[in-house]
Amino acid sequence: MKATGIVRRIDDLGRVVVPKEIRRTLRIREGDPLEIFTDREGEIILKKYSPIGELGVFAQQYAECLAQTTGHMVCVTDRDGVVAAAGGARKEYQGKRISSELEKLIQERESRQAAAGDKKFIPFVKEAAEGVYAETICPIISEGDAIGAVVLAGRDERSKMSETEQKLAATAAVFLGKQMEQ
Repeated sequence: MKATGIVRRIDDLGRVVVPKEIRRTLRIREGDPLEIFTDREGEIILKKYSPIGELGVFAQQYAECLAQTTGHMVCVTDRDGVVAAAGGARKEYQGKRISSELEKLIQERESRQAAAGDKKFIPFVKEAAEGVYAETICPIISEGDAIGAVVLAGRDERSKMSETEQKLAATAAVFLGKQMEQ
């Protein structure tokens, strides 16, 4: 555990303010859920809660099936990082932070389909990987909240995403969103 040197008092309602610098660094926004843990030494640990992370194994299996069917790389993200990756992308993308552009698309609930060189094409992880030539992105909505995205990416220079890939990504996003509601 890393000490920050910041000390806060508990107010009369039992609240503690998480400093702005820490919220900014950890990308914690107003309304984000935090999970609370305790240990035997009396420590309280706050951890950002990822609803999609709860579906980690299931999301991984779904991504693998989608990658096998389409022949494309598939990533399932929450609002911070890649929680499942398949189609030769697992080692390269699993656990990576998403780009601010993808975060904005999720927040705005916007789907996107583009090829490299298009104005609409965005890197979907912070450290943009080379060799991605086409992408389809669909936000995952659960109980009215945008909680992540399904990304299909093509590595072939001749890759193009069609309406079929768009519909498959949208179906996956809706299905994962419904799973979160149960």
